[in-house]
Amino acid sequence: MPFKLTIIGSGSAVPIVSRGVTSQYINFNERHMLVDCGEGTQLQLRRFKVKFQRIQMIFISHLHGDHYLGLVGLLSSMSLLGRTKKVNLFCPPELEELLKVQFELAGINLSFDLEFNHLNPNGKMVIFQDNVIQVSSFPVKHRIPTWGFHFQEKRKEKNIDPAKIAEHKLTIEEIQTAKKGEDVVREAEYLRNEDITLPDKPLLSYAYSSDTKYFKEMAKYVKGVDLLYHEATFTEKQKDRAVKTKHSTAKEAAQVAKEAGVGKLLLGHFSARFKSTDEVLNEAKTVFDNCVCVEDGDEFIL
Repeated sequence: MPFKLTIIGSGSAVPIVSRGVTSQYINFNERHMLVDCGEGTQLQLRRFKVKFQRIQMIFISHLHGDHYLGLVGLLSSMSLLGRTKKVNLFCPPELEELLKVQFELAGINLSFDLEFNHLNPNGKMVIFQDNVIQVSSFPVKHRIPTWGFHFQEKRKEKNIDPAKIAEHKLTIEEIQTAKKGEDVVREAEYLRNEDITLPDKPLLSYAYSSDTKYFKEMAKYVKGVDLLYHEATFTEKQKDRAVKTKHSTAKEAAQVAKEAGVGKLLLGHFSARFKSTDEVLNEAKTVFDNCVCVEDGDEFIL
């Protein structure tokens, strides 16, 4: 499965019976990642049958409690259950000190290495990559330093057209050259790469915006992604509240999706004041039609 996103929690501020606070689980070509870890996340992971010992990387967007207060409990449970594999934590620099103080005071000694990777506020930058995916962080505009994350599939080697192998009697060396995207040059023949390889499949991409007020640069950070998760804590009826708390309305989230030309918009981080998300969805659809309001346990597959 190339990409699967599971919404672990879709609410804001405080967990309620019907909606947990922010957390998401991503399986991107068997790279298992958790994005934010609000209070109660480990219970939600169990509820939605996510095996949290598989998690390799955790990304924390900022240090408001509904985005990280479940982290100590989750890491402690991993350790109690005998985990030995390292966890890479991408987070605001202050979180390292916070966790170390809590672990020290509670006498917690993790059974695995926890590697801290501090996020940088200076623009969009790559924070992890291997031969399958590339993850970038980008700063957003909230009340405290806050980041979003962009998950991008990396280009694979090109596939050779089997018919062209026979037609041109390509050697193993020439096939390897073509797989790298290069042309095949012979003494009396020149084979353009696009003439002997199959078209590239579109690369999968996902962006998570985290808590933020609307700002123009956001569309550049998430331009063209297949899926965009954007907070919609309020509607335009609560615009004054959104401005004061530096959150977005559903209309503003939809505006980002429209400006960025994304494939689909996922709306979340809903205020507990909403008994139904119909108002949020209807407002967003006036600007960007291909959008949904997420619920805990929802899955999105690319």
